[in-house]
Amino acid sequence: MPPVFQRWLPFALLALVLGGALGLRIWDLDRRPMHADEANQAVKAGQLLGGRGYKFDPADHHGPTLYYAVLPIAGLRGESTLAELSETTVRLVPALAGTLAVLLLYLLALPLGRWPALAAAGFLAVSPSVVYYSRYFIQESLLLTFTLGALLAASQWWRTGKLGWVIGAGICAGLMQATKASVPLFFLAALAGLAVARPARPVSTRLARDIATALIAALFVAALFYSSFGTNLRGLSDALTTYASFGGRLTAETGHEKPWWYYLTLLGWQVNGGVFTHQIVFSFLALVGFVLAFRQGGTSWLRWVSGFSLVVLVGLSLPTYKTPWHVVHLAPGMALLAAGVLSRLDRQPLVAATIALVVLSSLVQQVGLTSIERAADERNPYAYVHTSTDIRKAPLLAELASAQFPGQPIRVISEEVWPLPWYLRDLPNVGYWPTVPEDCDGALIIASAGLSEQVQSRLRGNYTSSFVGLRPGFVLVVFKRQP
Repeated sequence: MPPVFQRWLPFALLALVLGGALGLRIWDLDRRPMHADEANQAVKAGQLLGGRGYKFDPADHHGPTLYYAVLPIAGLRGESTLAELSETTVRLVPALAGTLAVLLLYLLALPLGRWPALAAAGFLAVSPSVVYYSRYFIQESLLLTFTLGALLAASQWWRTGKLGWVIGAGICAGLMQATKASVPLFFLAALAGLAVARPARPVSTRLARDIATALIAALFVAALFYSSFGTNLRGLSDALTTYASFGGRLTAETGHEKPWWYYLTLLGWQVNGGVFTHQIVFSFLALVGFVLAFRQGGTSWLRWVSGFSLVVLVGLSLPTYKTPWHVVHLAPGMALLAAGVLSRLDRQPLVAATIALVVLSSLVQQVGLTSIERAADERNPYAYVHTSTDIRKAPLLAELASAQFPGQPIRVISEEVWPLPWYLRDLPNVGYWPTVPEDCDGALIIASAGLSEQVQSRLRGNYTSSFVGLRPGFVLVVFKRQP
């Protein structure tokens, strides 16, 4: 192969990996209906976009970075109000963050060599869980990206001692803190990885200065976001009290209790209603990499990855509170360990390439199944308590009812309403009641199945009824007024 091709081929392949990662994350972004959590956060982002400001809520919401990240994308797409804000716009935030994560992992994996680093980036690019939640408007993709940014900057500082990397690590750590309260787990995992790996001392001879600089940068960035850029100083204290709410959630009965091996099943295989989802080949290769990291020829860097990944897995598995999106934080470490196996096959490139292609093929097949074909299917383990595709009937019915009976209210009478406030955001005269009011009449009434009989008894007009699924196990009864 000509030298010029040898020099540029890795960059071309990296561009291909990044292009594929971006394509998988942005293609047909509004294909899946909004999950309740997505809708709730999209409304908050829309309120911020529309000039109503933002105040951090330590009890019921995560950090503010997700909402502020919507603003530049919405501006570029010409959206300036909640009504104009689209599903594609808000989901572009995690999609772009998820693509950046692939690049960061490639840079982080370079100590293995360019070809193993490309494999690691490829594994993350087509990780089923990472792709799925990179198309999902929640904090997880941002947290993953900021974590990789902090680790990359810290590793570069360790090798070079340059102050710029210290500041970069601090900024990323501050963004992590301003994203989600689970951040201490990743700091603990990084320290545990150092205890396991026992690497050489960092190059810097001014450790106290560098640590203080990183801490100041982190606190400054986190304070900016939690204070809503100086407009809500109470957010600074709320940023601390959020840990009490977070800790209570981990131990309280919330309906999200899972056995300790829950994440292992996501990394292994599941059969739900005839739908087979798995990451068997990828997980096996990562497990081999974990073992080899502690055998002869294993590097301290891979032992650090092993220690970090193990602590993250244990830290996520011990609490009874578990949700599937947390599994994305295991994917980068697994990708690095799997690539570590390939790095040992540098004298057998054909074998290494074959293994990489087999793993990538299995992951791509699962991405097609979970993110495209069955994105909202309850048998998909990532589509957790997901909104039914049936919900898209609701805004159409509401628009018709509002046009037919202008000025009359649209009433949503239900114990649970999300994501309806998102889908009905651009309609006037929409109200929400958790219990049945005395006056139930309106142009359209959407009631939970449990309250529907009581609602029907209080209707004075002439109505027809139909059913709409909110999510599996929760049905809404729609009463449409007749002329």
